[in-house]
Amino acid sequence: MEIEALKPGNVHLFADGHGMSAAQFMTSAQVSSGPLTDPRLPVGQRILEAVRATRLAVATNTNLGIILLSGPLICAAEMMGARLHDNRLHDNLDAVLRAMSMDDTRAVFEAIVAAAPGGLGEAANDVRQEPKVHLLEAMREAADRDMIARQYVTCFGDVFGVGLAALEAALARGEGGMWPTVFAYMAFLAGFPDSHVVRNHGAEAANQARQDALAVQAALHANDDEAARIHLLMGFDRRLKADNINPGTSADLTVATLLVHLLGVRLA
Repeated sequence: MEIEALKPGNVHLFADGHGMSAAQFMTSAQVSSGPLTDPRLPVGQRILEAVRATRLAVATNTNLGIILLSGPLICAAEMMGARLHDNRLHDNLDAVLRAMSMDDTRAVFEAIVAAAPGGLGEAANDVRQEPKVHLLEAMREAADRDMIARQYVTCFGDVFGVGLAALEAALARGEGGMWPTVFAYMAFLAGFPDSHVVRNHGAEAANQARQDALAVQAALHANDDEAARIHLLMGFDRRLKADNINPGTSADLTVATLLVHLLGVRLA
């Protein structure tokens, strides 16, 4: 659902970008889903094996953020009573995150090194070293500059809040096809400076992308003609890619939002 949606600046079926193709992301999803849903593995090992499978299949980092977000969510859904309507999925997620061990921490650090994302490993608790603190503490130290880390210390607050709210609002007003996903993505892109953009281009570029996204988001809400919307998004997509701006964190958070929504539908 995420790769089929036109997400400006990111890779999608309408346009590849940043030296990566939509096919690579589809392959990555296919090969990583096995380890991520293996009930024999603890969450950290699921994340590590999913990254290893992805690197073996596509030889690039397509989905580290997706894996880091999906692993705990899937483990939470496997627990008894994981019902979204009474907040059990969110409660279970909190339990999963708090229960992660130092072995989980080591596995996650190894996964980040294996994915070679560029920049993420420069935190105070460098992921290339033996971990000295629990994963949540390491994530807490990175949370002010990395939106994925922030989800770990807020129990995925932005996913359950910003993303899910935008997705469900789009569904409630009758949006179909890719559009609920687009609106979830735009909520993240317009709501925060994308931390992947900050790492690669600096805060000024990320803030400019956010300001541009706010204007595009408003235009999407004002016009429900699909052809006009696609034209608008493709223009924004070309501008971002011309400057090598890839809001990858917003895309990762969109995947997590879709996963939470679909788990809620399946578990209701």
